[in-house]
Amino acid sequence: MKFITFFFLLAIILIVNGLAANAGTVLNNSHDRRPLTDTIIKLDSLRDKKLLKGKKSGSITPLRNGKPVSSLPANDTTKKNKGGIQSEIKATAEDSTHSDREHQINYFYGKARVTYEDFELDADYIRVDEKNHVVFARGSIDPRTHQYTRRPIMKQKNDKPVASDSLFFNYQTKKVKIYNPASEQEGNFISGGQAKKLNDDEVAYRNVIFSTCDLPYPDTHFGIVITRGIGEKKRIISGPAYLEIEGVPLPLGIPFGFFPKPDTRTSGVILPTFGEDNTLGFYLKGLGYYIGLSDYVDLTTTGSIYSKGSYELSSTARYLKRYKYTGNVTLSFGSHNYGLEGDPATKDAHIYWSHVQDANANPGSTFSASVDAGTSGFFRNTPSASNYNVNSIAQSSLRSSIAYGKTWAGTPFNLSIGISHSQDIARKTVNIELPTIAFGMSSINPFDSKNRVGEQKWYQKITVSYNLVGTNKLSDIPEDQLFKSETLSKRLQNGFQHTIPVSLGLNVFKYFQFNNSINYTERWYFQSINERFERGSIAGSNQLIVDTIPGFKRAGEYSISTGLSTKLYATINFKHGNLKAIRHVATPSISFSYRPDFSDPSFGYYRTAVSSATVPYPYTYQKYSIFQNGVYGGPSAGKQAGLNFSVDNTIEAKVKAKSTDTSGTDRKITILQGLSFSTFYNFAADSMKLSDISFSGHTAIFNQKLSISFSGVFSPYVTKVSDSISNNQIVKTSRYINRYAWQDGKFPTLTGVNISMGGSLNSTKATPGNAALNTIATMNPTQTQRLALVNSDPNAYVDFNVPWNISLNYSFSYQNYLNTKTTSNTLQVSGDVNLTQKWKIQYTTTYDIKAAKFASATSFSIYRDLHCWDLAFQWIPFGVYKMYNVTLKVKASILQDLKLSKKSDYNPQSSFY
Repeated sequence: MKFITFFFLLAIILIVNGLAANAGTVLNNSHDRRPLTDTIIKLDSLRDKKLLKGKKSGSITPLRNGKPVSSLPANDTTKKNKGGIQSEIKATAEDSTHSDREHQINYFYGKARVTYEDFELDADYIRVDEKNHVVFARGSIDPRTHQYTRRPIMKQKNDKPVASDSLFFNYQTKKVKIYNPASEQEGNFISGGQAKKLNDDEVAYRNVIFSTCDLPYPDTHFGIVITRGIGEKKRIISGPAYLEIEGVPLPLGIPFGFFPKPDTRTSGVILPTFGEDNTLGFYLKGLGYYIGLSDYVDLTTTGSIYSKGSYELSSTARYLKRYKYTGNVTLSFGSHNYGLEGDPATKDAHIYWSHVQDANANPGSTFSASVDAGTSGFFRNTPSASNYNVNSIAQSSLRSSIAYGKTWAGTPFNLSIGISHSQDIARKTVNIELPTIAFGMSSINPFDSKNRVGEQKWYQKITVSYNLVGTNKLSDIPEDQLFKSETLSKRLQNGFQHTIPVSLGLNVFKYFQFNNSINYTERWYFQSINERFERGSIAGSNQLIVDTIPGFKRAGEYSISTGLSTKLYATINFKHGNLKAIRHVATPSISFSYRPDFSDPSFGYYRTAVSSATVPYPYTYQKYSIFQNGVYGGPSAGKQAGLNFSVDNTIEAKVKAKSTDTSGTDRKITILQGLSFSTFYNFAADSMKLSDISFSGHTAIFNQKLSISFSGVFSPYVTKVSDSISNNQIVKTSRYINRYAWQDGKFPTLTGVNISMGGSLNSTKATPGNAALNTIATMNPTQTQRLALVNSDPNAYVDFNVPWNISLNYSFSYQNYLNTKTTSNTLQVSGDVNLTQKWKIQYTTTYDIKAAKFASATSFSIYRDLHCWDLAFQWIPFGVYKMYNVTLKVKASILQDLKLSKKSDYNPQSSFY
């Protein structure tokens, strides 16, 4: 039943789209349809005996009305219209020409070309009959390959070029008769049969194939055979038509058809696809309607319905104003019943909006929008919305932003206003900022003179900048409470933050860079907090109460820093071998920073909550910041006065040029880049003055094909382990003590390290890092949404021009906190490979080396290019999202809904969360 339904839809859709697209090619009805030979015009044995015997060299004598005209240029003939207007027939040939003056026939051999008014014709052989006003053209058989080549190609007015086996053109009546035409008409192709152009507005056709296959007959794989028909400017009248595949006619057809053919955007029905879902039942998917509202806006609305009561709705509006902006909006809603019959349905909604403004539309101002928001279960419960892309289905967050920016020319000032949204799908919480305002002033030199001559004095190098940010924010709001009134009244946070950095950079002692800075930050809030213990609280069961106090409060803090940095160079030269030198560049820096203790009671930013003393329990207390719930936090507690130490290292090698390098320039290879160490010593701390020592680095090996990054932390302190008893068991506890490890002759303890390696290789180039080709497996949700608007089939990303591609990413993590140690060790592999020029396999998987198992998101895809069709097989063999999907579809973009699909879907009620 599915097979018959498929071909019935194929017949209808191909006729509607193909006939509506054809604007000017129509065919004759004088011959029965049969396999046509290469040269379908049988030459006359008397008139064309010279041609049949062989080509004759010579030149054309210019003719006018059958008489020689010596004044005309060579290879030109001129015809006089009844109205007295002179029109030239211009003809040329690359091989040779011959003129039969007796019969007024001119012959052109080898890459011949004829033009007449708006008519152009190219072919291997052209014959111009001056007496009957007829031009004949055909191709030729290649003596080596025995293939019919150099077919005639005709173009008239603004019509698209038409190739054929042979044709007749009457340059007096402008009628054309074509045998085995081959022409493209807006995604559809005409092939085979005969066509005859009656006038500028009508074309007759007979036994032609309308198809999305661009191969000429008889290589066309499939199509609709239209036996007879007439095409006019705004309508097409068709006689009997039937479906044919691989030259085999099928008993599926229509007796006649009458189709309007408007030359403007037209609204119409979008045909659905049929199928079966393992959980939801039989479905009718993608039924909808397209409305072309104007040349600038259109609307596409589709819906799906399932036999067990579920349904989906989606509406997409696209808009465009050239040189101004472009964008699209998609609203989706789904109601699915994955439980037992009678259980309440799971309802999900999603909105996607993308708006891009042309950079030249409004100089000095910008506007952009990227909205991706919805219920947490939308992609999980509606996998068709993401084309069953595992990365989209398993995504853990959604983010949105709408921003307006303004800059004032000739001034350092700029303004931006935005709205942002972030959504944690796993926790089902939402964060919203509406709006966020940022006003800034870029760095200026307030003490520098506009008319200064010569170098800047030291005080003229002082720079000042200013930044103001403000926001209204809702944090960690459950989805079901987002739009409740009490959420806005009680959970809304707001505030402003001013930042003024002042800096000065000088070169001292020729080799040192001296940097100084003062940073002042002030925060404005319209509410603060007060903490207190509930009356009657006792130690061990104290009830802390937090009150929100309305009213304006300000908090200011500042810090001062100054430092020196320089560069040290060391080079080792080698006299033998390909290695010529190794250079080490070290960039040490030391700086002093100071920040007072803003938790001191004199500032008023911190308070202490004290419980009532109850015998025999003592009182308890807790220090807190009255701004700790503010959107920008509060001033930092604890005095800081210390030294920052850091050193950055780069190691490079110079290698002799390869023998194949004609320039002879030595090559520089980076051995180690960005190997840095840093720490901080706080003189103001009473203990543990030295902070942890952090390090990081990056390198690339194998000719920059494999990228390696690493980072870690060392603790300089000794760990003291002690035993305690809990539940009648000895439990080891650990803590750091104020003693350095090297005092006991030990190396600092490695408390954490992260190592990642990655590279991408393909048949054309190799890219270090995590860069990979765009594939179905690597698309992010935004790419998936945009692709769905352009083409409902994600397999459009499959590129057979890249024979193979592989991306490898390895990550290792080690954490050692006191007596707790954890590790992770994973390898991610993705890529694709062409088994043949028409077969491609894509794959993606993650292997947990520690657990010795593959991740649930392992997937495979197999693609087969069937020229006019695509065959795709997607398979997730195991895990939560275990499924398979087989799709056979037409390549033509206007027939994307014409496909057969068989799926075995996963159960969305199971999840990673």
